[in-house]
Amino acid sequence: MSEKVLRYPDPDAVAEAAAEKLVDRIAKLQQDPDRVVQLCLTGGRIANRLYIKLAQHAGRMDSGRVEFWWGDERFVPTDDPDRNAGQTLVALGGSVTFNPALVHPMPAADGAPESLNLLASATAYAEELGDTVFDICLLGIGPDGHVASIFPDHPSFEQSSTQRVIGVRNSPKPPPERISLTLPVLNESSEVWFVAAGAEKADAVARSVAADPSVPAGVVRGRNQTRWWVDIEAAAQLPD
Repeated sequence: MSEKVLRYPDPDAVAEAAAEKLVDRIAKLQQDPDRVVQLCLTGGRIANRLYIKLAQHAGRMDSGRVEFWWGDERFVPTDDPDRNAGQTLVALGGSVTFNPALVHPMPAADGAPESLNLLASATAYAEELGDTVFDICLLGIGPDGHVASIFPDHPSFEQSSTQRVIGVRNSPKPPPERISLTLPVLNESSEVWFVAAGAEKADAVARSVAADPSVPAGVVRGRNQTRWWVDIEAAAQLPD
């Protein structure tokens, strides 16, 4: 398994480089005409910048042969602007042609046909996910080293060893209820790409790259590749 840290001068440069490489990687996988690429998406400011850049390069891949999943979601109503899926789809905009059957947002708090509670929604997503293995899994990193909605010193970190999708209550970061993929699912991914920017991420990035087992990002690695796309501020505590 290869692991590499890629450093860039600022968040825009991180987003541009990661987006271009993501399009190229998807296009390469799609050289097999029967291949549907399994892509897991993350939320957050740097990820949304990446998706805007991705939309600009989308013509170089067949977006209709990409299956979109989400690593975690805020358990709020469908039209809540905080939902990761909504932000992602807006950022990708009209430049990406989706196959609706291949787009899998996590359930919302007001999901049809009837409102499901948090745990039932997590179970429903686990059933939808099945035994899917991601070709590429994008992940952000919180200042505390959390990934998806798996937080250090929190039950979500303990739960994540035995289930594929969990409902998260009393999240340290609002809103308090969330749905998240778990560590086994993330670690099944062929490639894991972390994206991070900002000085507030520097400690978490350094600990995670060093495989600190006390932070969730420290124990997530791709089976074949792990890439850290970071700006200079986020990389400040890494060895030269």
